[in-house]
Amino acid sequence: MTSAAEQRALAEGRAAESGHPAAVVDGVRRALPAAPPAWPGAPTPLGARFRVGPDGVAGTNFALWAGGAEAVRLCLFDERGRETQIPLTELTHEIWHGFVPGVMPGQRYGYRVDGRWDPWTGARWNPAKLLLDPYARAVDGEYAVFGLSPEVYGHVRDWPEQHVADTVRDDRDSAPYVPKGVVVHDDDDWADDRRPKTPWADSVIYELHVRGFTRLHPGIPEELRGTYAGLAHPAAIEHLVKLGVTAVELLPVHQFAHEDHLLRRGLMNYWGYNSIGYFAPHAAYAASGTTGQQVGEFKRMVRALHAAGIEVVLDVVYNHTAEAGELGPTLSLKGIDNRGYYRLQDDARRFADYTGCGNTLHVVQPQVLRLITDSLRYWVTEMGVDGFRFDLAAALARSMHDVDMLSPFLAVIAQDPVLRRVKLIAEPWDIGSGGYQVGAFPPLWAEWNDRYRNAVRDFWRHALPDVREMGYRLSGSSDLYAWGGRRPYASVNFVTAHDGFTLRDLVSYETKHNEANGENNRDGTDDNRSWNGGTEGETDDERIRALRRRQLRNLLTTLLLSTGVPMLVAGDELGRTQRGNNNAYCQDNEISWLDWSLLDDPAWRPLFDLTSRLIALRHRHPVLRRRAFFSGRAHSADGLRDLAWFTSRGEEMTEGDWYAPAATLGMYLSGRDIPGRDVRGAPVVDDSFLAVLHAGDRPTGFVLPGPPWAERYEVVVDTSREEQAEAPGTVHGAGEEITVPARAVLLLRVA
Repeated sequence: MTSAAEQRALAEGRAAESGHPAAVVDGVRRALPAAPPAWPGAPTPLGARFRVGPDGVAGTNFALWAGGAEAVRLCLFDERGRETQIPLTELTHEIWHGFVPGVMPGQRYGYRVDGRWDPWTGARWNPAKLLLDPYARAVDGEYAVFGLSPEVYGHVRDWPEQHVADTVRDDRDSAPYVPKGVVVHDDDDWADDRRPKTPWADSVIYELHVRGFTRLHPGIPEELRGTYAGLAHPAAIEHLVKLGVTAVELLPVHQFAHEDHLLRRGLMNYWGYNSIGYFAPHAAYAASGTTGQQVGEFKRMVRALHAAGIEVVLDVVYNHTAEAGELGPTLSLKGIDNRGYYRLQDDARRFADYTGCGNTLHVVQPQVLRLITDSLRYWVTEMGVDGFRFDLAAALARSMHDVDMLSPFLAVIAQDPVLRRVKLIAEPWDIGSGGYQVGAFPPLWAEWNDRYRNAVRDFWRHALPDVREMGYRLSGSSDLYAWGGRRPYASVNFVTAHDGFTLRDLVSYETKHNEANGENNRDGTDDNRSWNGGTEGETDDERIRALRRRQLRNLLTTLLLSTGVPMLVAGDELGRTQRGNNNAYCQDNEISWLDWSLLDDPAWRPLFDLTSRLIALRHRHPVLRRRAFFSGRAHSADGLRDLAWFTSRGEEMTEGDWYAPAATLGMYLSGRDIPGRDVRGAPVVDDSFLAVLHAGDRPTGFVLPGPPWAERYEVVVDTSREEQAEAPGTVHGAGEEITVPARAVLLLRVA
């Protein structure tokens, strides 16, 4: 077996002997238009900034951090794609910079960065590759061609000895095959914008895809569907307002690329978890143009949502980029300073991969941390967003190898005067060792609570061994979050997310059906915790269809009555299906797009009505959105506690009851004992409620608790009914045994 050094010498020798373009080591050999030298300019801010100097000369300052590079050339492109190269000769603290007079907004540009080609030590500089500015505020063009174009790879992709292919440099020019950054100038100060600033406890999050939510909406003009402008359209906002959500969580809108393996199968990355431009709104979602217009269009969308009282949260992917591992393309960071931006293994030729996507950003490095925090602040201060959900956030919290809740990333966020004031949501895991960190993130952070998801799914398919887990999840997950001053709203409760079955598919399929993805159904999780009611997939059996609709009502009612922050997935309130696909990341078609005809379908319209009614109920009653954990202790002489649990016998649960198999659970929420005061200092007092959840497949009796809990109870919600009455419901007396229908939730208000 040859050593790494021997492989290296062999590969270099064979490349030189072959006459292959990779043997060319002196850069790009072609005539270029002459260009005047750049003025010195300034090393800050990073990126391309148009300005008018004190001498009245207009132009753009360019600044690029490229630690270890030997030379940097700014490349300007005209409307015909002709390139002009301008060397940046000023170097300050590893930042190459220069001011170019006459460069105006709309100018397309990129960089060529020169340095050593030595993959064995992690050095992958290649001046033949045009590189996207990490700070580009707009990107013109698509990466849809790079899977078919070997020129965009820094190494010879088709080298006959694949085990060393990544070590043989390819000197073919990539400029014709990759998109360019765009100089943007926008001095918008947001003076006319009013952020909703919804308190965490009052929030209801709605996860949506800009394109998928708007692509088929009949009320949105055809030319605006699938775009930021489409989401800003009154028809789109009307649905959000009627539903009652307080925030939209947008699947990735940073500029992203499409993976090679998808393009070769005729597919594209739909979800967008493959970022390449952390400052640029994804160009394909713009109706107005891609040479800077996408920036203004995104801002107008944010303003329109704010005007409707809806916050904008971005799902952001700072854990990895679209450049994949050593066999991936060279698009930006890999060619600027591979060792400075990415985590490498002890064998520096290889990338460390805690994300499953080929690479991991090295957040411990000061320049990487600066890139991320500069990006976050930009989206808050200049693009108007209200918060972020961090994909695979545990990868960002790793110090050298282990996840560390005192890591530089978390420490910087905690003290940043801009970022510590916005909503911060962690997906609290990655795929590396020790990466599962649910409940471990520090104060200021909320977390996706997958233990809530698993417990609720298991309860309603009657698969929990006992009800201990369900009790914790319904009441705010104090076992996970009651430390360090954290509150119940640290738990973002969800039953479904973009990743996995839709709510309708959760009750219609027991196994995934991802054949359309072209991966022989190997992709996507097998741990679905789903139940199909007896038949796999769609059916004409009305009995099963009615059961499934009831299960949807049960799941949504449970979610919206639980303590914590509920998150809905766009279309779940309509009964949207992905036909059993639980990993539709590459399905930019009707599988993923919302089918708005469901809103007019008599079978599905009641689901939307129930969801909006439950959200309105939640907004009206502070006992359903507590700002502090329950104590479970009596706060008055009559023995009434803020939270109590009951068996179907109407008796308070004992320790043994929690460990016994059970299909029925009663939860009493007292409106008399809500901690805190209102804005005028008065105590917060609300109605009290009793929720009865019954997952059994037969009706059961339930004895309503008597004094001090209540004298009478009024039925507010009964999920066994397709249509929910708006008028006051049936009133029952304390001590009465009522019948709870099979697989149903009853919500009763103390009358």
